[in-house]
Amino acid sequence: MTTVDVMTVRVRFPPSPTGHLHVGGARTALFNWFFVRKHQGVFVLRIEDTDRDRSNSEHSAAILESLEWLGIDWDEGPYFQSDGVERHRKEVRHLLEKGLAYRDFGDPERLINDRVNAKTDGTEKREPRRQAELISREESEKKALAGEPHAIRFKVPEGQTLWSDLVHGEMKFENADIEDLVILRSDGSPTYNFAVASDDAYQTITHVIRGDDHLSNTAKQILIYDAMGWTKPFFGHVPMILGGDGKRLSKRHGATSIQAYKEDGILQPALINFLALLGWSPGEDLEFMKVDELIDKFSLERVLKKGSIFDLKKLEWLSGKHFDSTSAEEIATLLSPRLNLAGLATEDELSSKNDWYLALIDLLKTRSRTVIDLVELSKPFLKKEIDFEEEAIRKHWMKDQDRARRILVELNAVLGEADWQADELESRIRLFASDKGLKLGQVIHPLRVAVTGREASPSIFEVLYLLGRTCVLERIGIAIDYLESSAGEGEL
Repeated sequence: MTTVDVMTVRVRFPPSPTGHLHVGGARTALFNWFFVRKHQGVFVLRIEDTDRDRSNSEHSAAILESLEWLGIDWDEGPYFQSDGVERHRKEVRHLLEKGLAYRDFGDPERLINDRVNAKTDGTEKREPRRQAELISREESEKKALAGEPHAIRFKVPEGQTLWSDLVHGEMKFENADIEDLVILRSDGSPTYNFAVASDDAYQTITHVIRGDDHLSNTAKQILIYDAMGWTKPFFGHVPMILGGDGKRLSKRHGATSIQAYKEDGILQPALINFLALLGWSPGEDLEFMKVDELIDKFSLERVLKKGSIFDLKKLEWLSGKHFDSTSAEEIATLLSPRLNLAGLATEDELSSKNDWYLALIDLLKTRSRTVIDLVELSKPFLKKEIDFEEEAIRKHWMKDQDRARRILVELNAVLGEADWQADELESRIRLFASDKGLKLGQVIHPLRVAVTGREASPSIFEVLYLLGRTCVLERIGIAIDYLESSAGEGEL
């Protein structure tokens, strides 16, 4: 029987509202969400807004919107860390009264210099305690009552801080390497490590799952837990996400906010699948997975210890796989507003020819990685006048203008008599190529340029069928006119 079998699992995701939700934060949120949904626990959302200068409500709203788009729901919250400041101050006073913390009346600038000097000469592993600790409690109280500015520091005990990490195993920090950390600033605001420990205890969080850049913070928070007599949660530290150069992920590696991925038209299940594989593996060489399968297979035991590489090509591949497996109806709800915005078709127009529209999506989605790709691929089907690619014209028309023109002239007659079904169109075009002693590609390529303006497209037979007889014959006629002035006459 495991720990999670005998308790109600409670996890938290605590973003800071100082910017948008990015890849690292979203991956951490997902790992917590997979874990808690698998164990039927409680997901707590807590906004850590104590950085007054950088936090704002717009960022909080953007983070919530990104979580909702990812499908990460929460059972409690959102709580705001700033609402607990009075509780934090009361708990700090408790430590002060017990002699486990002390006031520091020192100059902050001097504190910075002390840190630099201690690192330079190597004489102190831990930041030297301030002279304020050496004064009597009575004198400290007197200075405080007189209104002298001061911070409050936690008195780090001697010894070691140990815990069994759910990812990394046994962890050990020498307390001599941990400074007497400030837990309450001179303006009365709690610092990160104290506020987080207090809130996790207050909200009875059982499992803290976060990035392994927090390992040193965990040692400090455990000391606070012990000093306050709080029950410690289980800790699991997941690996950092790295760029292709092995350095910490940043915008230069192509990473961006979750909102930007949404705006770029990445499918939500594809992004979740991609993020899940950044630092975790289900085994069995599985990569393409839907959300329910990710929840079912997720375990902290299979979280990797080393950093994972952010690979945009992997995201594109997964996005393509998810497009293939997503119904045309689902994709239409995302695509229609974008086609409307691009001026290609109104949603009413698309609705009026719904069967055709869904067939178009089914044809194009296998070549798409984003909804934006779909918009671009839809243009030849929705615009009256098509845009020709110069390279397509050069390669498939201009190398032999006369032959391209004569192929299109005769195809125009052949297709004009066809029963307009994809298989019938295919049969006629294949027979035409055979009768003329041409390879199929020699016929299809100039035809594709004529009806789509492009060098590449899905199956030309399906393209012709969806474009319709009138459109196809009209576009072939335009192509013939374009080529006629310089093409000679004669047999193919």
